[in-house]
Amino acid sequence: MRRLLRPALGAATAVLAALAATAAASPASAADTPYDVLVFSKTAGFRHDSIAAGIAAIQSLGAANSFTVTATEDATAFTTGNLAQYEAVVFLNTTGDVLNSSQQTAFESYIGSGGGFVGVHAAADTEYSWPFYGNLVGAYFASHPAIQQANIKVENRSHPATAHLSPTWTRTEEWYNYQTNARSTARVLATVDESSYSGGSMGTDHPHAWCKTYSGGRAFYTGGGHSPSAYSETAFRGHLLGGIRYAAGRAKADCRPETGYTALYNGSTSGWSQVGPGSFANSDGTLTSSGGMGMLWYTTREYVNYSLKLDWRVPGDDNSGVVIGFPTPSSAQGALDSGYEVQIDATDSADKTTGAIYGLQSADLTARDAALNPPGEWNTFELLVEGERLQVFLNGSKINDYTNTNAARSMAGYVGIQNHGTGDDVGYRNIRIKDLGGTPPTGDITRQAESYSSAAGVSALAKSGANGGQVLGNIESGDWAAYNGLDLTGSTSFRARVASAGAGGTIQVRTGSAGGTVLGTVTVPNTGSWTNFQNVTTSLSGVPSSTQTLYLTFTGPSGFLFDVDEFVLVKGTASTGVGPVKGLAGKCLDVRSGSSADGTQIQLLSCNGTSAQTWTVSGATLRALGKCLDVSGGGTANGTKIQLWTCTGGAAQVWAAQSDGSLRNPQSGKCLDVSGNNSADGTVVALWTCNGGANQKWTLP
Repeated sequence: MRRLLRPALGAATAVLAALAATAAASPASAADTPYDVLVFSKTAGFRHDSIAAGIAAIQSLGAANSFTVTATEDATAFTTGNLAQYEAVVFLNTTGDVLNSSQQTAFESYIGSGGGFVGVHAAADTEYSWPFYGNLVGAYFASHPAIQQANIKVENRSHPATAHLSPTWTRTEEWYNYQTNARSTARVLATVDESSYSGGSMGTDHPHAWCKTYSGGRAFYTGGGHSPSAYSETAFRGHLLGGIRYAAGRAKADCRPETGYTALYNGSTSGWSQVGPGSFANSDGTLTSSGGMGMLWYTTREYVNYSLKLDWRVPGDDNSGVVIGFPTPSSAQGALDSGYEVQIDATDSADKTTGAIYGLQSADLTARDAALNPPGEWNTFELLVEGERLQVFLNGSKINDYTNTNAARSMAGYVGIQNHGTGDDVGYRNIRIKDLGGTPPTGDITRQAESYSSAAGVSALAKSGANGGQVLGNIESGDWAAYNGLDLTGSTSFRARVASAGAGGTIQVRTGSAGGTVLGTVTVPNTGSWTNFQNVTTSLSGVPSSTQTLYLTFTGPSGFLFDVDEFVLVKGTASTGVGPVKGLAGKCLDVRSGSSADGTQIQLLSCNGTSAQTWTVSGATLRALGKCLDVSGGGTANGTKIQLWTCTGGAAQVWAAQSDGSLRNPQSGKCLDVSGNNSADGTVVALWTCNGGANQKWTLP
């Protein structure tokens, strides 16, 4: 309900004029729908001399930010009918028991109907015998030392009460100690650094401001606001305004309790690497995208079951997204093709707008719109991955629930953020993750090549475009690098990301020592420049089923040969044996006309027991007539020809058997497919996007 500005307390009126010249906190990015706030400042114990200044400050904020203020110390205002007029009620330095039982019941009903509560400073020194209030405010006052300067650590910079603050906020205050820690029931926004002042009693986790939902309503509390001077501080006024806007439902925030998360980014880009064009600027604990289309991804490890949270902001009609579930990317587009993008773009089509699983499933747009803050304000995503189920939460509200049914793709993998293109300037803060456990379905092992345990002759070199920012470089013939503690069990192939403007050479994969057993050898070509990376792959054989030290040894002509960015031990489920490979309708994989010429088409044919249908599974290769099953030209496009070709050890001849029966070529990420799902004799097989269909299922000998 809209009304005129109510008369305030006399003392507050006097202070209002003095505060009028004080710079108001920055208004919301978009004008809020007008609303009404009740400021309650009754005291039954100690009375703060800052109450009048606090009332005047809130009135000033209201005049600039679309809300009217009623200020009172009359507890009879707490009736069901009267409270229904207000979107938020501020307890401003209240103390002692200030409401009787009927007034308490009315306030409980107000909160239960979706009302908002703001507690300022001594609001925590109020109503100790009223359990509902204790739960609402979050923690009761215990003690305080002398007024002094201290540092506040701002741990949530997306909430409207703290988004405008720097990671460290230094101010003078009467720093409250509390009887309990609010973290278990509220989202802590800021803590006091007890090492920066004297008299703290809560230790390393001393909450100072927090928010929560409770009994159907919203609550915000700040420990600041003891002295009159606080209310003339621009930063504190912005803090107070943000809390009021949240409590009144004019700004959304994720105020669920949060524990157990590990920071992936909170100012430092260690462990992150850019792939593709464009970049992210890193300033004030904020990553801001520019150019593209590229992606910044976290290279340290893959995740399986996890909760990924991050804060994001768009200045206008901008485009970005959070990308998950992709293997080591050779390009940003490759990550999008093999993973999943949770979109950020409010104006695109339903399956490509904010909260959508890009191109696959729209968000619940009604729920999304109700939870979304407008351009210029921060939002929080949670991406909750449990197996192949992805739930998307926006500012604490679930807006999407998607389950992957494509056996060729997985939610497990790396995580990243997209920079979409010129003019799409999206900001990110506080990227954090909670690992819920589990191992990747394939168990593939990825290592940054420069992270060796011991080596001879080589060096770690910084290089633009490298995953992790470095490569294994200065490689000459006879050099080697060793990597301790790798579980080689089930490894069927080796893939390395390499670059060379020299003569190239070879990599031998060994165990035991630098002169030990060779498991596989791969040729590294001249890639055109020292910054033009490409993948090379070889099958592995004789791999021990144990944890070993893996050695990479290097040979070639004189001079620097190549750089190695990272390598992957691919763990397929390839079996060993000799016999037919059976597919659709029980028919066999066949070399057309039994020809052993390079380029001979592979087809589906009724099983006949001939040598053209006798395949040897050797490591990650399938061989017939003395040659290998090969992707023509190493292509990746749907429909690429599958042929017989002289065995080269290249990526085009590597096949990884998957648990669903498909055969995947790791280089392309695509599957061996019977064209058109046609079981007629002579139907060709080709490379195609993995889809779990019957025409992609094969039984190996």
